[in-house]
Amino acid sequence: MERPYVPREIKDEPPETRMILATNRLIIRDWTLTDIDDLVEGLNDMEVAKWLAFVPHPYTRADAENWIRYCIKSADDEKERAAYHLAIELKSARKVIGGLSIDKINRQQGTAGGGIWLNKRYQGLGYGSEAFGKRIEFAFTTLGLRRLDNGYFEGNEASFKLQEKFGYKVEGIRRKAFVCMATGEIMDEHITGLLKEEWIKI
Repeated sequence: MERPYVPREIKDEPPETRMILATNRLIIRDWTLTDIDDLVEGLNDMEVAKWLAFVPHPYTRADAENWIRYCIKSADDEKERAAYHLAIELKSARKVIGGLSIDKINRQQGTAGGGIWLNKRYQGLGYGSEAFGKRIEFAFTTLGLRRLDNGYFEGNEASFKLQEKFGYKVEGIRRKAFVCMATGEIMDEHITGLLKEEWIKI
């Protein structure tokens, strides 16, 4: 029998204010300072970092702590939260295997951006689809948004296939849009978007 899920302690934050979503195999929740080691393990990998614009390489414990403290601070006002930066925890192992975000939330326009990343060791096992699908569901049904903006760097076909599975469409290319912190390479970004009425529920 599966053991009940007990959230990790978040210092200085009451349990009732924490963000928690659940899927069959995953808990998607606010980051805590106990996640530092898992975050470093996941992002201190060039095969992951090269597809993320703002992740340095090497990725240090100081980088992880700074990011988590930023996420905790940004979650302070639950009623008018402008971004959700969340950890993806594998229930069976009680281990954080990635992260996702819904950011740049414009409640007046009903739009938001954001994305997802996974520890390389846990890719190809369906966890990305499971987490990404829950992210979309939360954005459209709980937040009441009507459109999600996303994108992927040239060459990252796995990201495109994940988005396409849920109904995202390519809407253009931003040429030389980002300098990847990990590689120093200037990257083209393929812009994608998902309308609520085109959402493919999996």
